[in-house]
Amino acid sequence: MWAKHDRDSEGWLPLWRHMEDSAAVAGLLWDRWLPSNVQSLIAAALPQGLADARALVIWLAAVHDIGKATPAFACQVESLADRMRDEGLQMKTQRQLGVDRKMAPHGLAGQVLLAEWLEEQQGWTGRQAAQFGVVVGGHHGVPPDHSQLKDLFDRPDLLRSPGGAAGAWRRVQDSLLDACAEAFGVRGRLRDWQTVKLPQPVQVQLSALVIVADWIASNPELFPYFPQAAAVSGADRVAAAWRGLQLPPPWVAGELGSDVAGLFASRFALPRGARVRPVQEAVVRLAGSMPRPGLLVVEAPMGEGKTEAALAAAEILAARSGAGGVFFALPTMATGNAMFSRVVRWLENLPAGEGARFSVQLAHSKAALNEVFAGLAREGRNAVRAVDADGDGEGSRVGVGRDGASAELVAHQWLRGRKKAMLSSFVAGTVDQLLFMGLKSRHLALRHLAVAGKVVVIDEAHAYDAFMNVYLDRVLSWLGAYGVPVVVLSATLPARRRRELAEAYAGAGADASSFGALADQDAYPLVTAVAPGHAPVVVTPDASGREGRVELERFDDDLELLAGRLERELEGGGCVLVVRNTVRRVLETAQLMRARLGDAHVTVAHSAFVDLDRAANDGALVDKFGPPGMEGGRRPKKHVVVASQVAEQSLDVDFDLLVSDLCPVDLLLQRMGRLHRHRRGVKEADRPEGLRVARCLVTGADWSGPVPVPVRGSVAVYGAYALLRSAAVLATHLEGERRPVRLPQDISVLVQSAYGPEPAWPEAWAAVVDDARRRHEERRADQVERAGHFRLGEVGRAGRPLLGWVAARVGDADDSRAGRAQVRDSRESLEVLVVQRREDGTLATLPWLDKGRGGLELAMDCVPSPRAAKAAAASGLRLPMQFSDPEVMDRAIAELEQLYVEAWQRKESPWLAGQLILALDGDCQCLLAGYALRYSRRDGLEVTRA
Repeated sequence: MWAKHDRDSEGWLPLWRHMEDSAAVAGLLWDRWLPSNVQSLIAAALPQGLADARALVIWLAAVHDIGKATPAFACQVESLADRMRDEGLQMKTQRQLGVDRKMAPHGLAGQVLLAEWLEEQQGWTGRQAAQFGVVVGGHHGVPPDHSQLKDLFDRPDLLRSPGGAAGAWRRVQDSLLDACAEAFGVRGRLRDWQTVKLPQPVQVQLSALVIVADWIASNPELFPYFPQAAAVSGADRVAAAWRGLQLPPPWVAGELGSDVAGLFASRFALPRGARVRPVQEAVVRLAGSMPRPGLLVVEAPMGEGKTEAALAAAEILAARSGAGGVFFALPTMATGNAMFSRVVRWLENLPAGEGARFSVQLAHSKAALNEVFAGLAREGRNAVRAVDADGDGEGSRVGVGRDGASAELVAHQWLRGRKKAMLSSFVAGTVDQLLFMGLKSRHLALRHLAVAGKVVVIDEAHAYDAFMNVYLDRVLSWLGAYGVPVVVLSATLPARRRRELAEAYAGAGADASSFGALADQDAYPLVTAVAPGHAPVVVTPDASGREGRVELERFDDDLELLAGRLERELEGGGCVLVVRNTVRRVLETAQLMRARLGDAHVTVAHSAFVDLDRAANDGALVDKFGPPGMEGGRRPKKHVVVASQVAEQSLDVDFDLLVSDLCPVDLLLQRMGRLHRHRRGVKEADRPEGLRVARCLVTGADWSGPVPVPVRGSVAVYGAYALLRSAAVLATHLEGERRPVRLPQDISVLVQSAYGPEPAWPEAWAAVVDDARRRHEERRADQVERAGHFRLGEVGRAGRPLLGWVAARVGDADDSRAGRAQVRDSRESLEVLVVQRREDGTLATLPWLDKGRGGLELAMDCVPSPRAAKAAAASGLRLPMQFSDPEVMDRAIAELEQLYVEAWQRKESPWLAGQLILALDGDCQCLLAGYALRYSRRDGLEVTRA
């Protein structure tokens, strides 16, 4: 029997050897890589706990390829099939079996053979056997469904050749299964396992472990083929492979004492004299005192140190639960990049034993362009390679050396790529990676394994719409079933959403009556704990002590009026942030402000910049407008920043005056978090005299009529209903006495008013509100319905096999433009790499790119230099919504594909292969699909009708 074959070398691997390799790898994964909380999850379902769990994992890995002992598989390599025929295993040729052979993929065939063996030789029922057999059936990423099983049952000749040869096939199949039961110590356990009802989460974890073991054992660099490897013993072969792989072990968090201040001082670089804030202390105390590790929902103002609180809580929850890592989920790639650097700094301060190694990963599609991650990746690029059986393996150490008190951080080469990246112990990435856990897709079990062994932190929970929340709630229900500790962070979370998150995590069996009070809580800050099997606990810590007041003022949507107002406000100097809801409004505003104040006094920030420019913009904003002392004296005396929503979150910037388009109230509060964010002198004496009181001008609407009329662009982004509710709850702050918004006291009041029961609308608003509400409800219902099409089902009852678990799946889920569109309510967008075409027709990177990356030639007759190719890859740009229209997108793709450089498609050019290239002329302009595009370092992309 053969399992593997290399057509180039004619090397091959016997089936028995691959079964033995896979079993050995599974044992090593269990002993040296799998976090203890996943071990405990599997053990809890079995009579003898951990001993049974380890034996089951090894046995299932051993038998996973039993389906290769069938004519449907063996006929694929004629020379090896002939050797089998010589031993009496007759079979048709691959051509004779034809397309029918596809009805018996070896995973499905293996499930049928294993179930048959359990039923006929061990006395199991079909249902009892199916919950174990489905692990074998799904080891290529998709558990079979009932129709596939029926089709195979109707073609028994695909499992055993008919006639006299059937007995020979049966003896081989049974002897292999018998040998596995004996060799891996489960023969005496099968009777006890017969009565086990495996919970579906356990079936998923078993499936994923078998997949990982199979992938490692199938790597010919680690497990060479015969005949060259025939003389090496199995034990030596496995030991050499494991040394070559050097898979980092899971993190084991140590027990922490009660000294919260000491914990924060040792993990985070706190400013001199800084104290642990009440919210941070409450989170840490609750993480250590809740009956069982579960869900923590942390609601606190911007700048209260929620990130540090989450990381400290993660350490405590990991120590209590046995989790072996942390996943930090962020709304965007930009926030994910920023968080990755913070996580790395935290890891550097974690205590670790001598020689400890932590695997780390930045999980989004442009991770390789992040300088911190790229540095770790360069060190780890030789992490996987064959090691001589007699060697010591020392040649393959990877990572960045730290001092003796810290672990070595490793961006492990094997733990990269779309399917394996999340298996690293410490991961920061976009929330899409978490939402994919709720999307029916191939190899979904691997995502579940990756997350089940971690503490999960979900940041900016208010930033996700109804479409994304459909997936998030289903993911939380599975996380609750796995017992995964989760920390949810938000500054502006509606009470209704707080309850939904808690109920989703608690699962269908929770007492619904105990969650009702969560929707009535209006205290702020607020920390909610949900421990499995227990009623929710709510703690209301004090705010940090700093309070602020923001005076709001309605301002007409008139650019000339705004420019005149800002000229007067800035007569004595000052820094103003103007936030617009669309890029078009950003550019229009910036153009007029430059005409009034001069180019040097106006900066633009929005999402339509290439990646390198966007990162440079963010860095420049923090350099100039960051905390006192951090900006290095570079804070301008007079300046206006005109930005889109990119200024709402994750940038620690501080302005003297805020102008904002009308937007949902929670987002307006986020924008206010950039206003007087840090103290500047006693009573703000270091700010210009006229700007020492925090003020926000609310514009982007026609305020003159009985009902506010938001501008069209804002309605397209947020919907009229959300904007009208925001205007209604802000009325007392915008009209009459114009009561200032008190921060943080009014944050929860405003958010709950905007998202709770409808406010008392003015009578004149009734007709407009009714129409807006109807459109809102229709859109929300549509979002929920569309999101449900490919959403994973609820956790099924124990003992129910995973048959059809991902039926009607979307295929592979990945962090591409198409993949993100599956879990976000956004039309698929086009992403291009922006380069410049010179007068002589050659291509080059954009001329102004920093760090020597500008103006590098991109050779077209050969593979470009790695430096130039990477600089071009880092110049990615997502085209605006005009190009999401299907007809426009198709036309744009057709035009972009006309620039096809053969040399760039080679495997030696991974940065450019398969990418769409937008080549700008010498003036950085071009035409595309009927639109005129113009790009500049100063303003980013501008799009107009051609």
